[in-house]
Amino acid sequence: MQRMTRQRAAVVEVLADSEEFRTAQELHDMVRGQGHSVGLATVYRTMQAMVSAGEVDVLRNAEGEAMYRRCERTEHHHHLLCRDCGRTEEIDAALVEQWAESVGRAHRFSNIEHTAELFGTCADCAADEDS
Repeated sequence: MQRMTRQRAAVVEVLADSEEFRTAQELHDMVRGQGHSVGLATVYRTMQAMVSAGEVDVLRNAEGEAMYRRCERTEHHHHLLCRDCGRTEEIDAALVEQWAESVGRAHRFSNIEHTAELFGTCADCAADEDS
């Protein structure tokens, strides 16, 4: 990763304190809300470096915007994400893994990589909608 400046350290700290996936813009707003002067480009560069180093997961929201989160698991996994509140569950998906390998073999591909993220509404948000 690049040299750890005060600005980058503030971005890393805000991300570490967040349990939900956050966009770079949200992280930028949170860092600035804590009184730090940081540019949006610094947030993007910091996130890209952390993704490249395997320190954070990245996924795309419904609008196609990248969202970032430090995950508890370091091994390959997937996410179940509430589209209303952002609550995230890290999930194993053995069936997805088997399917991906099977498709690869059927087409004579190897070293298969994939992403699979599930979006829905958590029970708390669904209950709020019903009331």
